[in-house]
Amino acid sequence: MTGLFTPEGGYIPVTVVELGPCVVTQIKTADTDGYNALQLGFGEKKTKHVTKPIQGHLKKSGGQTFVYLREFSVDDPQAYTLGQTVTLDIFDIGERVDVVGTTKGRGFAGVIKRHGFHRGPMTHGSKSVRRPGSIGCSAWPSRVIKGKKMPGQYGHERQTACNLKIVDIKSEQNLVLIKGAVPGHKSGLVMVNKLKFVKKNS
Repeated sequence: MTGLFTPEGGYIPVTVVELGPCVVTQIKTADTDGYNALQLGFGEKKTKHVTKPIQGHLKKSGGQTFVYLREFSVDDPQAYTLGQTVTLDIFDIGERVDVVGTTKGRGFAGVIKRHGFHRGPMTHGSKSVRRPGSIGCSAWPSRVIKGKKMPGQYGHERQTACNLKIVDIKSEQNLVLIKGAVPGHKSGLVMVNKLKFVKKNS
């Protein structure tokens, strides 16, 4: 993350995201696959490090191999061709997007860190300072309710940051500056999607 100063003197925190260039490796339509989507490849990779089935799959789009292959939903897949390069031209400054990523993994965490519980008393012989305390019901239903917030694995899960604004686009470097933070660690993989429904101001 970094920041930008506006002409009025304001400060905007932004996240720098490298987008593309991505290559269309597969086109899926409602007639053949039941839905409309594009499979895009990102990040060049040596052919010797790619399995033979994936190499055969990528030969249809030119034979170039990639580190990542991801699907994106589109309304009109017929407007694209195999091997076509998708660049930042599909985005505009000021446009709103959704960013999908994997949050930072924090390992096994207690209920205070994981769910924001308040701690218990630290005096008078309390044994539940950072513990969740009583978790079950004694009379009925005499069990722990399903979905009870408990200690466990925290982070490393898919998350979508919705309706983020594109502040600036640097086409020469394939960089997009998005206002605010996005899920994931530095150099982590994210997917930037156009909004399906644009809300109009009344």
